[in-house]
Amino acid sequence: MTDEQQKQLRHKSRQQRLKTEVDKAVAAATAEKGVLLVITGNGKGKSTAGFGNVARAVGHGMTAAVVQFIKGGWDCGERNLLQQHGVQFAVMATGFTWDTQDKAADIAAAEQVWQQAERYLADPAIDMVLLDELTYMLSYHYLDLTRVEQALLNRPPQQHVVITGRACHRRIIELADTVSDVQNVKHAFDNGIKAQRGLDW
Repeated sequence: MTDEQQKQLRHKSRQQRLKTEVDKAVAAATAEKGVLLVITGNGKGKSTAGFGNVARAVGHGMTAAVVQFIKGGWDCGERNLLQQHGVQFAVMATGFTWDTQDKAADIAAAEQVWQQAERYLADPAIDMVLLDELTYMLSYHYLDLTRVEQALLNRPPQQHVVITGRACHRRIIELADTVSDVQNVKHAFDNGIKAQRGLDW
């Protein structure tokens, strides 16, 4: 037997063992329920990943709703596309806190859009809810953490929820079924490249 044939046999043996392990894990995963997914960390792509989940759900004929916190009145490519496919949106639309510089107005805006989020989270007809950049509302104490927890815990049992944003509160992470931590390696903005249509918004 040649060296190449021996390599092929070893490779096949490793892949067979791996397949056995994967098949076993797949067979053991029998629960079906709404999943709470948190996408946090300092890297770029958290909202993009959240919207990717919404697009996937819509592609399967599911219903979805999106709540956007800390967003300005600027154009949003995801919203432009997804609203055409029946996705409901609630947008805080105040912009960044360093732009408004008005904490009372920001809290009032957060409360208003959160009331819509609570309606989405109580609606069994909505299969997926994206709470985009919700984490900041908790970090800044614009929303009550316990109230957010209760809305997540009491949602319809098959409803999926995706939460994005930096520095997710540990209690939300504990509630979550899946948590991804997106880390920054390099960012174009640090080299003077501005945010661009179609890539960043």
